[in-house]
Amino acid sequence: MLVIAGLGNPGARHARNRHNIGFMAVDAIAEARRFGPFRARWQGLAAEGLIEGTRVTLLKPQTYMNDSGRSVGETLRFWKLDLSALIVMHDELDLAPAKVRVKVGGGNAGHNGLRSITAHVGNDYKRVRIGIGHPGDKALVYNYVLSDFAKSEAGWVEAVCRAIADAAPLLVEGHDASFQNKTHLAIEAAGFGEASSA
Repeated sequence: MLVIAGLGNPGARHARNRHNIGFMAVDAIAEARRFGPFRARWQGLAAEGLIEGTRVTLLKPQTYMNDSGRSVGETLRFWKLDLSALIVMHDELDLAPAKVRVKVGGGNAGHNGLRSITAHVGNDYKRVRIGIGHPGDKALVYNYVLSDFAKSEAGWVEAVCRAIADAAPLLVEGHDASFQNKTHLAIEAAGFGEASSA
């Protein structure tokens, strides 16, 4: 059993925010892998299904980003899982748009969702970092992450989410480098990747 938690803020007002790309990626996995419907559980919305024979719970915490750890912690405790069973998908300011990187542990780079999860369950979990780019000035970050993706960005956002969903079996099986490479190639094939960050 694995828990894949996508980070974001609840409600229609935030649905297309840059900060919510973790929710978008998890939704894409649920659709592509034909998971059951999302239901209210563990202070979040959860859906269950199989990816290459592995049971997976997809989780979208509904506690607002800054309290994501409450929902993630409750989910792990329910299933009696340790941090090796947790994968968190989140927006990453320090990566160019359409870049996807995987790492285990490390710093939280000022990301309040990660900070909350680390405070509740510890730090050594896997993160799928989804690049959204940086507005160029620290003072602009708050409004930037809480604003919607521009219409001109819709193509790469959809391509990234689709690539993550398609490559999810590699992630579930622990082939992180292969997952990263497959998503990169799919995003490039869709006409984004390097081009979007040029």
